[in-house]
Amino acid sequence: MKRWYECGSAEHALSRRQMLGTLAGTAAVGACGLSSLMQQTVAAEMKKQNRQVIFIWLDGGMSQFESWDPKPDSEFGGPFRSIPTSVPGVHISELMPHSAKLMHHLTVVRSMCTKDPNHSTGVARIQRGDPANRGVNYPYLGAAVTKLLGTPANGLPPYIWIKPGSGGFIYQEAGFLGAKYGALALGEGKPPIHIQRPDTISDADDAARNELRRLANARFRLDRRESEVDAYEQSYDMAMQLMKRKELFDNSRLPAKDIARYGTHPLGRHLLQARVLLEAGVQFIKVTSYHWDTHGDNFNMSQQLVPQVDQPFAALIQDLADRSMLDNVLVVLMSEFGRTPTINSRLGRDHWPDAWSLALAGAGIRRGNIVGQTTKNGAFVDGEGYDVGHLFHTIFSALGINSKKIEYKNNGQPLPIARDDCEPIKLALA
Repeated sequence: MKRWYECGSAEHALSRRQMLGTLAGTAAVGACGLSSLMQQTVAAEMKKQNRQVIFIWLDGGMSQFESWDPKPDSEFGGPFRSIPTSVPGVHISELMPHSAKLMHHLTVVRSMCTKDPNHSTGVARIQRGDPANRGVNYPYLGAAVTKLLGTPANGLPPYIWIKPGSGGFIYQEAGFLGAKYGALALGEGKPPIHIQRPDTISDADDAARNELRRLANARFRLDRRESEVDAYEQSYDMAMQLMKRKELFDNSRLPAKDIARYGTHPLGRHLLQARVLLEAGVQFIKVTSYHWDTHGDNFNMSQQLVPQVDQPFAALIQDLADRSMLDNVLVVLMSEFGRTPTINSRLGRDHWPDAWSLALAGAGIRRGNIVGQTTKNGAFVDGEGYDVGHLFHTIFSALGINSKKIEYKNNGQPLPIARDDCEPIKLALA
């Protein structure tokens, strides 16, 4: 259902469908791998480091003015004050008091400049790293990290997506890497319905059913694209794995104080669930929150929305620090763009990719750090701006992946894992 404060373009509706996992298209499947001769050595080293990622996606575009880059004394600043943080001289919006207390753990990049103002193309462009056109569907970030780090041998799905709406296995996110690297989506944070085996089915009957399924799949594969069968088999295998870990979805085991700290709204519940999954060893978790497209009544909407990310985001950072996990877990909080400096006729802010902010924390990231700045009125980047290609190099570098030397290989075609005309944001790295 369309919300009155969102943009009314067809692109916005298409973006919603894409992010809900019903994106049409097929995954190109072939001999996909890393072309570097050091592949096995790199994978072994990455597994030793046990790096994990949580990618928090605020779909629609969070306003930088009402979050990480307030301009209260400018003509575009709006009604909210800036407040000091735990890093001397650094201020953020008063709507983020919890995050302000933990700024010493964070790097905020205030000089993102990504050019694309559309949801339908911007979401895919950001989450794929804006690869140069090589005639293939590049993987989304979660699939890329899963491929590059190597799947952990812990029996858990390596890439889980916690999201509003429906769930399922979203193999399209893997692009040319193939269905093996797709995302297991937990709609509303709920586990797949088929991880519950009826009590009436014995172990022997279950084993017989699985053998029949494998034989049927082998026959089915003869007349179908491999991607269709691979996606089904991968989904089934993940469900089998999760049948052994059903306690991960038992919310009654969560302390009441944790539920209160994260908040009972969807993003709070989902980030708390993500923390549980990180503790269990899931390698990459994407958590999506929709409804950030504040074309109307931006200030009242921000007063409601921004605290919904501030509270659980800060709780997550604090928990990871308290559990000595922050050195190994990379945290990324971002949208597809920011909001316009100017206020429209509906008292809203529109799409603005020319100057916006995101936050990083954890593995490989410098702490207590601001990268870049915008002009006094916040309209444009003042100095060097960074595109999403720079961000992907930064993420890979933070995870210990040499994004300039390691390549994918797709049916013999070497492909860069991040835009070869971009570099890491060195000021963001530890």
